[in-house]
Amino acid sequence: MNPDDYRTFRPLWGQVAVWVVGVLAVGGSLFVGLTATGPIGSQPGSRASFVGFAVFAAVVLWRLGGVHATPSEAGLLVRNVVYVRRLSWPEVVGVRFSANDPWVRLDLADGGTIAVMGIQRADGERAMADARRLQDLVTRHGEAPEPQSS
Repeated sequence: MNPDDYRTFRPLWGQVAVWVVGVLAVGGSLFVGLTATGPIGSQPGSRASFVGFAVFAAVVLWRLGGVHATPSEAGLLVRNVVYVRRLSWPEVVGVRFSANDPWVRLDLADGGTIAVMGIQRADGERAMADARRLQDLVTRHGEAPEPQSS
């Protein structure tokens, strides 16, 4: 077993996009809100709205930039934009990443599915390799052990 198999899954281009948008939207809004003069800068409400937008954008981008999936021998911790879910390996019965999927989807033993936004189509071959690595982990750990008979 290679420890590298348990590296955290993170989207490369998703991180780049979050940083670029963060610098432009958050930085630009803060700059305008704190330094504007004239009709915009003379109104406290206008200045506050620019700063408020910057704070809102920073929180949304923080959540978008924080998506990942962390595998361990016990299971998979999936952090998406809105929720965090811990799955044991036997709960995961399949890994899907078709050509039209923006990210990996896991088929669960209870019949449900869950998105793994930590592996995104935008990352191209890197995402395909990560999906294969996740499938290997599911195959290796996925089945519950058979009860031992005495």
